[in-house]
Amino acid sequence: MVKALNPNSPLRILSCRRCPIVSFSLKSELYNRSRREDQDLSTVVCRFREIISNPQIPGLESAELESLASKLKPYEVVKIIETHSCTESVLRNGALDKAFGVFDEMVKKGIDPNAATYTTLINGLCDHGRVDEALWKMEMMIKNGIEPTVYTYTVPITSLLAVSRLDEAIALVVSMKKRGCIPNVQTYTSLISGLAKTGQPEVAIGLYHKMVRNGLVPSSVTYNALINEFCERGKLDNALKIFYWVDQHCQLANTETYNVMMKGFCMIGNVERAMVLLDEMLKVGPHPNIVTYNTIIDGYVKHGHLDNARRLMEVMKENGCKPDLWTYSELVFGYCERGTLDEAYSLFETMMQKSLFPNLVIYTALIDGLCKNGKVDKALILFGKLYVTGLHPNIETYNAILNGLSKDRKLFELLQMFNKMSEDGLIPSVITYTTLIDGLCRAGGISLAFKIFYEMERRKCSPNHYTYSLLIYGLCLEGRVDDAEMMLKEMEMKNIHPDQVTYTSLIDGFSSLGKLRHAFSLLHRMINAGCQPNYRTYLVLLKGLQKECHMIAEKIVDEQNTVSSNCSDEEIVNLDTLCILLERMTDIGCQPSIHTYSTLITGLCNDGRIYEVDQLIKYMKEKGLSPNESIYCSLISAYCKILRVEPALEALNMLTITGFKAPLLIYKALICALCKRKQGKEANEIFENILDKQWNTDEIVWTILIDGLLMEGESEFCLNLLHMMNLKNCRISKQTYVMLAKEMSKTDKPVPRSDKTRMTSCRRNDRNNIFFC
Repeated sequence: MVKALNPNSPLRILSCRRCPIVSFSLKSELYNRSRREDQDLSTVVCRFREIISNPQIPGLESAELESLASKLKPYEVVKIIETHSCTESVLRNGALDKAFGVFDEMVKKGIDPNAATYTTLINGLCDHGRVDEALWKMEMMIKNGIEPTVYTYTVPITSLLAVSRLDEAIALVVSMKKRGCIPNVQTYTSLISGLAKTGQPEVAIGLYHKMVRNGLVPSSVTYNALINEFCERGKLDNALKIFYWVDQHCQLANTETYNVMMKGFCMIGNVERAMVLLDEMLKVGPHPNIVTYNTIIDGYVKHGHLDNARRLMEVMKENGCKPDLWTYSELVFGYCERGTLDEAYSLFETMMQKSLFPNLVIYTALIDGLCKNGKVDKALILFGKLYVTGLHPNIETYNAILNGLSKDRKLFELLQMFNKMSEDGLIPSVITYTTLIDGLCRAGGISLAFKIFYEMERRKCSPNHYTYSLLIYGLCLEGRVDDAEMMLKEMEMKNIHPDQVTYTSLIDGFSSLGKLRHAFSLLHRMINAGCQPNYRTYLVLLKGLQKECHMIAEKIVDEQNTVSSNCSDEEIVNLDTLCILLERMTDIGCQPSIHTYSTLITGLCNDGRIYEVDQLIKYMKEKGLSPNESIYCSLISAYCKILRVEPALEALNMLTITGFKAPLLIYKALICALCKRKQGKEANEIFENILDKQWNTDEIVWTILIDGLLMEGESEFCLNLLHMMNLKNCRISKQTYVMLAKEMSKTDKPVPRSDKTRMTSCRRNDRNNIFFC
């Protein structure tokens, strides 16, 4: 009898290939057996991972884990660790110590952890902020003869840079190179971002060039890091150069790149430029995301353009991007700040309907808005509703309520709420104490305010510049200017920098007592400290100078025993006082700068004092100073208000010649003024010039047509300009047409059939199907 071959014998498999039936039968038998073994192994591995990954299971102390581990071969345990299936899931669950337990078990079993295992644990330590432990683990790794990889080094370098430990990060890079480990794109990107954040953008640029010379191709993350840091530092020109270079040469500009650039523009108040970038994204890509829209909405809100923020939210919906909690939060906050609480509550209700349940931030914004608008009783009712919704007020919520009670001078209720906050286990912040001090100073309780101040210091809560400003203001109200100046000195000794409010309160205090010489010495001190006076500061000094002039005039009248004449016309006196102010500034060594003139002219324009403005412009030109962008824009707005379109057009021309770009609000004012003066031809020329430049067409409609012409009742001219946009193939979103039609229906001017058809029909030829032509 022929001896049966071992089923696992390669000889048997080879011999059976001659007989297809036997061969097939044997292959099936081997396949099924292999499958059963694989299933058994798979079950063990899966359960092993489950126990390690689940923070609710005892884990390494589990007898089951020991049993499972005994069924695995050493290389199989290593494989689980190496693929990070177990260690990374543990780290994701936040159980870092359990991950170390897995590591220790490997060592006990005689399995040497490799570079991948070490790297996983080092990265986990860094993610949990335990950078020093990560560096120690890296040292242990090297001592055990395991060479770190570029991935081992990159995360610790990034973590060191994140906490401004630049020197240590660079030392780690040097060590990395010495060990023959070449930095990769991620390493360079981390260094570039870190250098830029620590105020060394030039070094970061140099490192970028070195990276390119070394043959590494920068990623979009690298460029985004550079753009972001230039934006953060207000160097938009540099950021824009990189942005357009990336877009034209590398085609690496992604949604994140655009978002970073938009954030930069919004930070400096140039939301219009951000809208131009959004227009580019919608036309040629990349696709905008929720962050894109939220960034611009935030920019609009922060700079007071809430109508455009709300409109963009509608366009955002049309483009298939659903507003999230953050979108609504920004708008609710904006409406509360502006005092339009009905709009804020309307959004609040909309959120609830969409199952976007308001969080504590939104409730606090509403409470703060109610308090700022004198509706403290309603704020207290909403405060009580917090507990019903399962939310608990935090220190910011209490501060909002305390601020409202303080402004309402309800001192008893203020102290009651302060005690309730303490009962809730919340520790008063500097804002809490400052709010209490504010209320007491307003109510004339300066002595009690100082008791709170000393209590604050006793509890190791350091006062800020605003705390000191309130105390200085309170002392000045009582005429205690010398004590107030002592507080200023105390601030400076503690390295707390006084701001415009601090100095202006003190200058006002001395000026009100007729001590103008001392008031001007404080102005000198203010400017030397790098704190630029605002219009309120100058008004305080002008008021003091005017009072001084009146006192001198009355003295002369008394001495000559005559009746004072009415020759001191208010305009002449104000102009004379302005000249005296500028002369006094020169006398104390503070030569009036372009900032001085800009502050004065902008303030006077807002007050409608055009005569004084014209004279100041002449005066500054005689001194060799040229108007800046702010001055030209203020001039145009002021001229347009009184329909002096010729000087407004001249100012616009000068603004353009000097290389500045007027914002849409200036064009709106000019076009509306020209319409009122029946100068339609000039208005058409200006509008056509706008369309030839880079603007977001939706924003043109919102600002000039809806907020401008329709608000002024110029519906017919509005339609003419809309027709011009259509002839120039300007793409306007459907939602903007809907907005325009809605506002047009409020006027007594019927919408022509051709325009009505255009407003209700769509030619969907855009790749996103979102534009109307």
